[in-house]
Amino acid sequence: MLHLDQWIESVPPTSVYALIGLIIGLESLGIPLPGEIALVTASLLAAQGVVSPWGVALCAIAGAIIGDTIGYAIGRRGGRPLFEKLGRRFPKHFGPEHLATAERAFDKWGMWAVFFGRFIALLRIFAGPLAGTLKMPYWRFLIANVLGGVVWAGGTTLLVYQVGKAAEEYLKGASYIGLGAAVVFGAGSALVLKRRAAKSRAAHPEQSGGPSGEPVPPMQPARPVEQPAD
Repeated sequence: MLHLDQWIESVPPTSVYALIGLIIGLESLGIPLPGEIALVTASLLAAQGVVSPWGVALCAIAGAIIGDTIGYAIGRRGGRPLFEKLGRRFPKHFGPEHLATAERAFDKWGMWAVFFGRFIALLRIFAGPLAGTLKMPYWRFLIANVLGGVVWAGGTTLLVYQVGKAAEEYLKGASYIGLGAAVVFGAGSALVLKRRAAKSRAAHPEQSGGPSGEPVPPMQPARPVEQPAD
């Protein structure tokens, strides 16, 4: 089975936008999905030119706001019994300790728990439904929801996109630098070997080859010329 990032990379580019909006919307609604991983993957695809960063950001923002709004409506209608039922069915995500942590965040930050919850994985799936369960006024929830969706989804897309482009340029420049270094190293090695060969021939001329490339035989002493007898 493919991982989420591999799955996103395998779908057609036009489907990435809808997929990102759907994943983040379902996570915001209260379903424990890795929305952040999906957003980072789509932003890296944008950095590679596969999809538009503006399209990814807008779909992610829309999914975050709409998902949180639906979660708020479900929480307002279902109330605390909804969380108790979810806790029994999904104890790893909606257990009593998770719910207690989320409630403490709402007691401390109020409406801003919805805003800051965008940046915390635990609160991201609790923010909408819990705000509805606690009967937070909708206008306060809406302000924090919209601001949080824009800052988190838009900011994450922009940040990952810029980092991806910078890394791509760095790797591209590094490849050219590596190629240039290889050429210089190769030329330098050839020059050093050529100089060493020249010094070796100068030190041992007897081992040098003749014009034909064969060793020159040593000179033989001249034989004395015999004088005719008187």
